[in-house]
Amino acid sequence: MNWRAIWSIYVFEMTRAGRTLIQSIVAPVISTALYFVVFGAAMGTRIAQIEGVHYGAFIVPGLIMLMLLTQSVTNAAFAIYFQKFIGTIYELLSAPISPFEIVVGYVGAAATKSIILGFVILITAFFFVPMRIDHPVWMLGFLILTAITFSLLGFIIGIWAGGFEQLQFVPMLVITPLTFLGGTFYSISVLPPAWQTVTLFNPLVYLISGFRWSFFEIADVHVGVSLGMTALFLVACLAGIWWIFRTGYRLKT
Repeated sequence: MNWRAIWSIYVFEMTRAGRTLIQSIVAPVISTALYFVVFGAAMGTRIAQIEGVHYGAFIVPGLIMLMLLTQSVTNAAFAIYFQKFIGTIYELLSAPISPFEIVVGYVGAAATKSIILGFVILITAFFFVPMRIDHPVWMLGFLILTAITFSLLGFIIGIWAGGFEQLQFVPMLVITPLTFLGGTFYSISVLPPAWQTVTLFNPLVYLISGFRWSFFEIADVHVGVSLGMTALFLVACLAGIWWIFRTGYRLKT
């Protein structure tokens, strides 16, 4: 294992995040704070509690997951796409470093940035709503697993993308709508039975539900199912990256 190469990629990406601190951390935190103000204040006056949890607190796991998913994908996708865009990916591919080590460096940095952002948003939430975390170990586990999984997805998108506009396509037009429809601001139990069934085909429901369970011990689906679906998606992303390096798909174009 070439730990020096992994560390070099990791440090380079983390340093780049430090140079764009406003875009990487400050902007998402401000956006989330606005969600607390708008939905917590406006909707909170009409919906006092959901399953015994203050509405403002109820939406916190969903908001953290919203930012975590979009930022994990965006960070990893931009990192590897930028290497293709400026042509340095050829040097990376010809260096004495394996595909696994390349992925660990880029995905590790993207996941780290997303996890830091998740904790910053969580700390921010304590200033707005009464919060509790019933299972902090499970919360941390879901946070790390989700960040790694969607950073892997972002890596795949960065390889696939043919332009900067395609980098934003999946986070903005796929992940964000699915997150909103996955129970970020409500419990799917309030939906009609037919729509509850349809909603269960949304994979992000399982991520949000499991993450919310770690906070309040309430979930739309069993926590074991949530964990299993997350692990399944992780394996699918790993398989996709293996296939990309095995076939060379869009690595040199």
